[in-house]
Amino acid sequence: MIAIFASLLLSSPALATDTHLSIDGSALGLVWAIPFVGMLLSIALLPLLASHFWHHHFGKVAAFWALTFFVPFIATHASGIVASEMTHAILLDYVPFVILLTSLFTIAGGILVTGNLHGSPRLNTTLLAIGTLLASVIGTTGASMVLIRPLLRANDGRRHNVHVVVFFIFLVSNIGGSLTPLGDPPLFLGYLRGVDFFWTAAHMLPEMGFSVLILLVVFWLLDRYLYKGDEDFRDVADPTPDTPRIGISGKINFALLAVVVGAVLMSGSWKPEISIPVFGLHWELQNIVRDLILIAAAVASLILTPAVLRNENGFEWGPMLEVGKLFAAIFITIIPVIAMLKAAENGAFAPLVALVTAPDGAPINAMYFWMTGILSSFLDNAPTYLVFFNLAGGDPVELMGPLARTLVAISCGAVFMGANSYIGNAPNFMVKAIAESAGVKMPSFFGYMAWSVGILVPVFILVTLVFFRT
Repeated sequence: MIAIFASLLLSSPALATDTHLSIDGSALGLVWAIPFVGMLLSIALLPLLASHFWHHHFGKVAAFWALTFFVPFIATHASGIVASEMTHAILLDYVPFVILLTSLFTIAGGILVTGNLHGSPRLNTTLLAIGTLLASVIGTTGASMVLIRPLLRANDGRRHNVHVVVFFIFLVSNIGGSLTPLGDPPLFLGYLRGVDFFWTAAHMLPEMGFSVLILLVVFWLLDRYLYKGDEDFRDVADPTPDTPRIGISGKINFALLAVVVGAVLMSGSWKPEISIPVFGLHWELQNIVRDLILIAAAVASLILTPAVLRNENGFEWGPMLEVGKLFAAIFITIIPVIAMLKAAENGAFAPLVALVTAPDGAPINAMYFWMTGILSSFLDNAPTYLVFFNLAGGDPVELMGPLARTLVAISCGAVFMGANSYIGNAPNFMVKAIAESAGVKMPSFFGYMAWSVGILVPVFILVTLVFFRT
């Protein structure tokens, strides 16, 4: 796939043009969405139905679906259109997306929290609150990596500790990433599409604060009830302390995280108006510089962080490699889906457009929230965000202005409801695997959903009534 794409880059005469050639979405049928749907269903179902096969061959499955789209696409469209669309998907969307995730994943993996922690309701609620705020700074993946092991150690002697991990997934691995593009992949894709860096913090804070406050109160009440009945644990210090005092190792990585934040802010505010034309698209200098800085920060973390810290953190590249392979296929197969959505009522997704649009043409924000959220619960929330972002018009200026509530609804649906199942957001499965390796008997796929339906869905209904009624 990469070799074919490279050949297009080198051979197509469109390289010299300055006009982006794009697909006519109104001319595409639903059959073009099959590779995208197949890719997402593979991610959702194969880990559950054929886990051994998926673990060893997920890269081949991703390549299969990418080629299922790419081969007919190149056979039926002009080379200039193919090159332009592939450049946009890979160079302008996928590459910066993966670079940011890899940088945050690498740097957060070098931060180790140690100490004799005792899992009281106060400590657990405090750690969840800190993790929720931290997720918007270093990402849901980064915050989950930093805090899940200290939280597990603090509660490893408790009779009931499953709920601690479940609420951790709710808050730290998902809802906490609502306030910046660094927080959760869907919001970074919005940032790449032109949404201002601080727009999410200014517009999503009420919905996030409302949800987080309810969940922290519910958690504290539940944890307090279970803690009172655990007499063997209640008055005993942490049975497995790693150090006598609470501490943080790998502090150099906090400085590197600041570099990452600065680089992303720089790319949104510095506009030198210098770019490299590639197939009618503009690869802007500020984005190139940002990505180089992020790569340098990740490399610096690897060099400056002692290997022993990463070993104690259980750091490994497997999760990041999986994300890289799967998202390469997702970004390729979503090309025709986005084109059809841009065609709106003239495209194959006209029924979906009607579902989220009132008779007068105005968006139905509650439907955007729930439709984005339901799909984000079982598919990956990043491409789901892109689908509804484009369904709402795809114009960042319009979505940040007159359609701001619609963009908030889409963003909340993607970020919040990724917590509804293990497969809604990448950190969910990572936290589950780490917890199980630590001896926590995590619920099954449907057992976890019993928690989310019983706790999260009522919260989301309240969010709808309070924020998205109009």
